[in-house]
Amino acid sequence: MQPVHIIGGGLAGSEAAWQLASRGVPAVIHEMRPGRETAAHKTSALAELVCSNSFRSDDRNTNAVGLLHEEMRRLGSLVMRCGDQNQVPAGGALAVDREGFAAAVTGALQAHPLIEIRREEIDALPPQDWDSVIIATGPLTSPALAQAILQVTGEASLAFFDAIAPIVHRDTIDMSVAWFQSRYDKAGPGGSGADYINCPLDRDQYEAFVAALTAGAKTEFHDWEMATPYFDGCLPIEVMAERGSETLRHGPMKPVGLTNPRNPTVKAYAIVQLRQDNKLGTLFNMVGFQTKLKHAEQVRIFRTIPGLEQAEFARLGGVHRNTFLNSPKLLDETLRLAAMPRLRFAGQITGCEGYVESAAVGLMAGRFAAAERRGETLQPPPPTTAHGAILGHITGGHIETIDAGPRSFQPMNVNFGLFPPLAKAPTRGPDGERLRGTAKTVARKKALSARALDDLAVWMGEWTKTAAE
Repeated sequence: MQPVHIIGGGLAGSEAAWQLASRGVPAVIHEMRPGRETAAHKTSALAELVCSNSFRSDDRNTNAVGLLHEEMRRLGSLVMRCGDQNQVPAGGALAVDREGFAAAVTGALQAHPLIEIRREEIDALPPQDWDSVIIATGPLTSPALAQAILQVTGEASLAFFDAIAPIVHRDTIDMSVAWFQSRYDKAGPGGSGADYINCPLDRDQYEAFVAALTAGAKTEFHDWEMATPYFDGCLPIEVMAERGSETLRHGPMKPVGLTNPRNPTVKAYAIVQLRQDNKLGTLFNMVGFQTKLKHAEQVRIFRTIPGLEQAEFARLGGVHRNTFLNSPKLLDETLRLAAMPRLRFAGQITGCEGYVESAAVGLMAGRFAAAERRGETLQPPPPTTAHGAILGHITGGHIETIDAGPRSFQPMNVNFGLFPPLAKAPTRGPDGERLRGTAKTVARKKALSARALDDLAVWMGEWTKTAAE
């Protein structure tokens, strides 16, 4: 059987290869690192996490990304298996030891007899004899390949800037000032309810910090980058600060759900949280502190945060330019390029956003390609599932015509707003009382999640039946 070629060994490419090989279809991963580096990667490992080490909420009942976690587990995801094996405490989130996670994914792929890994850059359209290709080059697609893709599509690529948060050595944090606690003491996978380091700021300290952020020297962009927008889910901390002096207090520095045990009667005006970044617990990343500040400015300004006065940084923040396709116009419902159907796309280049979402799109691309290679028919997952909701966003379900014309396509994380509404939303609780406010919202999310897992089970059963036939 001819192999399916996968360009890119990130989360999406790794998951696609695993799904193919798990269905008896050979896969060849072409990864340009370490021969050619990117602006964000630091190692040659497959599935390297270049930004946060968090897969976000693991709540499968009331959170859309937690639901996506559960769907991927049920679909045999390698990314989720390795994530679960390498989790570190993070309250209600699933966070991983980034080095252990990447090593586990790389090891599993290297050990599989149907997977070949070639360390080489593909800098043009794949050869004609590669009749099935998954392009999973992510937001850092090499310029040469990106240009080749654009020539086929006739489109100009869309782009946005993504930013990386700093990582601090745990033993340089002053724990006589900071304390461990998860927001509302919520415990997550592998956690205790005290999984974040919290650094408190009073009003004067907060206002001085915001002023320093807005005045600090930032990375300068090239002229051709100036019109590139940021993705709202990963805004640099100083960009948020520029939107208003109180913005950070209602974002990554919100003080709610946290109490300083040394002074429980006085509420902090703002709080900086750090989350464990490796299994040893020696590294912690600054939650929501992705930044385009120059390195010297980061050290100077972040050391004004109480508890971080002597902080040593294992990695400072940075900014890189991401690119993605106008996917609703260019891709079909199985992620094939309409202009050249032998090419499929997966991961962030399709316009999804987030580690888990990227891997989920890789999972779908791998399954679509496997079915095609085996002469089978695989219908897309139902739109009521998290996978189907992401696919619908990518392939055009989100586009509406408004007075100014079609709404522009932008990257998006999975969220319940992408799901079809319930035929009948719950109005009463188990006790018969009418649901109102938050209780009503929670009940609706639980119903959406339950429907998704039921419909996923039906889809998986139909796929298994078709494959057996």
